Amino acid sequence: MKLIIDDACYAYEKIFGDFGNITAMAGRDIDADSVKNAEVLIVRSRTRVDEKLLAGSCVKFVGSTVAGLDHIDQQYLQDHNITFFSAQGCNAMAVAEFVISAIVNLADKHGFDYRTKTLGIIGVGNVGSRLAAKAELLGIKTRLNDPLRQDAENLPHFVDLNHALSADIVSFHTPLSLTGKHPSYQLLNENNFHHINKNTILFNAARGGVIKEEIWQTTRTLENVIDCWENEPNINQTLQKNAYWATPHIAGHSVDAKFMGSFMVYQALCDFLGVTQDEKITHLINPGTLSVNQDNLKDTLTTIYDFQQDTNAIQNLNNFETYRRNYPVRYEWHHYQSQTKLPIV
Repeated sequence: MKLIIDDACYAYEKIFGDFGNITAMAGRDIDADSVKNAEVLIVRSRTRVDEKLLAGSCVKFVGSTVAGLDHIDQQYLQDHNITFFSAQGCNAMAVAEFVISAIVNLADKHGFDYRTKTLGIIGVGNVGSRLAAKAELLGIKTRLNDPLRQDAENLPHFVDLNHALSADIVSFHTPLSLTGKHPSYQLLNENNFHHINKNTILFNAARGGVIKEEIWQTTRTLENVIDCWENEPNINQTLQKNAYWATPHIAGHSVDAKFMGSFMVYQALCDFLGVTQDEKITHLINPGTLSVNQDNLKDTLTTIYDFQQDTNAIQNLNNFETYRRNYPVRYEWHHYQSQTKLPIV
């Protein structure tokens, strides 16, 4: 069996090596010629999987080791009987930790008590729900907005979009969708950007395109934290310059998340082929017990991982893709013993 795999997929040789002959390459370089004779295609977000890529190929299984879906033409795969699996939720904890780290750092910078602030969470799926749980552990009041869940579950504590946008801190965690009852493309736009003001802290750790950037770049806020951009890696340099953290789409890039993305696709491929999983693969992430001894949460989180290095790394935008592909090791909080209690859920 021939497999084409994005070479940024975590531990792809150890996890997928027994399935057959692997050709690993950069996601942006995967094209119709390279997949023509492959039965299995495993990608991350940099490969657009559609008719242009797959027409005339032998591909029968597509796995995406990231949570986003906007790079996948699911209708084409369904119409051509190609099995598809996406590692939904694999990076949810990593992104939630990114946002909480920023909030705690900003509280220190601006001298406010985050327990007095409201946090509007736009999109309460895998990431948003974990962020809400961590925020509530820290005493941050949340305003949850997710019309898809509201329609399906009738959640009385959820709020409308405008109420969530009026929070002190607003963080987006929606997928990128252009159609449907509740499309998320330019969800924050000229019709509702007035809810964002000079005292707002605004996050995009969802997808580029959910916030209209040409308005954002002219809107005064207290701080912006931007991990997801339109036109990556050719990002908006005005927003980059003015952001507290301007990072290269790495909020979900913990070791744990990257492993889980590959592992979830591995499980799906085993099911597709009807083969037994290798139990040893579940133990690939084992850093042992890590410790950090700081007497406050801000210094504890910064010692675990300082996201400022990610901002510094892309001062030269030519480093955007290289840095993502060679991202420093970052473990999630549950691996750590700490003097200061961490909001682990």
